[in-house]
Amino acid sequence: MRPEEYAGPTTAELTARIHEMKREKRAIILGHNYQVGEVQGVSDFLGDSLRLAQLATETDARMVVFCGVRFMAESAKILSPGKTILLPSLGAGCPMADMISGAELKEFKAAHPGLPVVCYVNTSAEVKAGSDICCTSSNAVRIVEAIDGDEVLFVPDKNLAAYVSTKVDKRIVPWSGHCYVHDMFVVEDVELARGERPGVKVVVHPECPPEVTAEADYVCSTGGMMLLAAEHDELIVGTEIGLVDRMNREYPRKAFHPLSALAICRTMKMTSLPLVAWALENERHEVTIPEDVRAGAERALARMLELS
Repeated sequence: MRPEEYAGPTTAELTARIHEMKREKRAIILGHNYQVGEVQGVSDFLGDSLRLAQLATETDARMVVFCGVRFMAESAKILSPGKTILLPSLGAGCPMADMISGAELKEFKAAHPGLPVVCYVNTSAEVKAGSDICCTSSNAVRIVEAIDGDEVLFVPDKNLAAYVSTKVDKRIVPWSGHCYVHDMFVVEDVELARGERPGVKVVVHPECPPEVTAEADYVCSTGGMMLLAAEHDELIVGTEIGLVDRMNREYPRKAFHPLSALAICRTMKMTSLPLVAWALENERHEVTIPEDVRAGAERALARMLELS
């Protein structure tokens, strides 16, 4: 069947079909926090990219359908090379991850010889393989602190690099990449939200511009935001609105408001429920990584896990 032929059944019918296929194929579905609600609803686990990749290693499932973007599915394959990893939408890439290639990383390193490279997990397997160590938004400060030397290269997110630089006594040389969703936030968004909801705390992602993180009450990863959601009855949340939807669904008696209703990642929304059913039934699209690249990327991830 073609993907469009899965658009006919109802959500309930597709959901039942997906659960049946999961049992038949010994498969699990991993859903990122930014996925649409219907996809989150059929996911066995929800979370940020690295935690989901780690969960893939902890299951005896034969097959993993990764509902996110390409670098996330690659991370699952890096850590679970023996499993079949499927990415339902080939077009679901990460614009920030695409802002640096393996060749560009080589040039960046050549321009700054001898400096270690800290690589955000939001990168391709090739870039991870060319880096000394990976980091996430939640452990970036700890990783940079643990690296030997007074200077480090940081790729690809300049905003996360700027945030980390306020927390460590090291010089960070950033690559000029960014997340277009988080980079769109401005100080006026924070001021307007506070004016509309006096006294409500504002939490933003460290991928936001420095002037925005400086204005927020909290700065943390999506995982950290979910912990805050458990502790607060109301929050203003500066990240992709998929996470805000999850918060309101899991805590229906609380109130979580997006810092901007325009904070939508187009590629994260490419994965629909019909596409998940199609990918699972037809086992498409399988993620493959050359072994030398996979092994190099695994070293960078393993070193991060050792220091986290």
